[in-house]
Amino acid sequence: MIGKVRKGIEIPYSFTIQALKLYHENHGDLILPRRYVIPESDIYPKELYGVDLAGTVYDMKWWQRHVKQRPDRVTELNSLGFVWERLQPEWNLVLEGLLTYGTIYGNLLVPSKFVITYDTKWPKATWGLALGNCVHRIRTRGEYLQGGNAWSRRDQLDSVGFIWCTREYKFELFCRALRSYSQIVEVKGNGYNTVGVMKVPSSFVIPTGDTKWPKEIWGYKLGEKCTAVRQKQLYVKGHPGRARTLAEIGFHIAGNDNLRWLEVVHASAVYSQLHGRKLDVPLTFVVPAPPHRVDDRVVGSDEAWPWPEYLWGFPLGQRLKDIRLNGNYLKG
Repeated sequence: MIGKVRKGIEIPYSFTIQALKLYHENHGDLILPRRYVIPESDIYPKELYGVDLAGTVYDMKWWQRHVKQRPDRVTELNSLGFVWERLQPEWNLVLEGLLTYGTIYGNLLVPSKFVITYDTKWPKATWGLALGNCVHRIRTRGEYLQGGNAWSRRDQLDSVGFIWCTREYKFELFCRALRSYSQIVEVKGNGYNTVGVMKVPSSFVIPTGDTKWPKEIWGYKLGEKCTAVRQKQLYVKGHPGRARTLAEIGFHIAGNDNLRWLEVVHASAVYSQLHGRKLDVPLTFVVPAPPHRVDDRVVGSDEAWPWPEYLWGFPLGQRLKDIRLNGNYLKG
């Protein structure tokens, strides 16, 4: 029975190369898992039982003791397909993995259980590396960031876009998506951007491949996130400052129904002031927008001046009818 797993730095080269040849014979290559413990089996030398073969041969001490200045052994290892790129500090491999992850996925929001696949998209030296676990240890324990290299390594991580706090990053991404929505999505019917009140359909997803939108938010489920913020306090629970930030963008946590009711109240107040304190609104009345061109014609009205921009195009007549007949906004 195998006891404590160990490295075999001191074990003679002849035993180690025998184990490597057996691995190659059984697997067709020498792409060792990050941790490969030699089992108690008649095919392996007893001296290597319980030895982490990968941890041994990819340790610089093993190379210095058994391979350095031995070209015959270098040739022997090359014939087996030894991955020399792995013979370097793990920090270098982690950084190389992060760079490749960012190129493939567009960010460094690495899932905690992410393991680099045995795929040519990735450098061979990083295959099998538990990159998600490495990232988690960097964030929570400052792994790799101790000693004299700490600050230079922090600078390296910052330069590749390392995400130190995933919660803050996700909130900033949400804000970025909201700002883009307010600038790009137009209020239906009048051609003006939404100002003051953010109304995002719950099913809205930022289109992928549309260059009007920043690439980092392509495919972002903005409508779903807005619903989660309003119903489950996502991102804002315990963070009143974030709620204020969202309000400044035009996103109010109260919800779309509350916002529509406030629009009705505001539009009714303006209409009443303009019509001698009367609220006899025609069914077809829509808050006017200033003149602007749509296709080959000019639409809008010079009467738009007293109305706030976010109400342009608001169907006040229909909304008041819905309140009278159906009790809209008055339930619950």
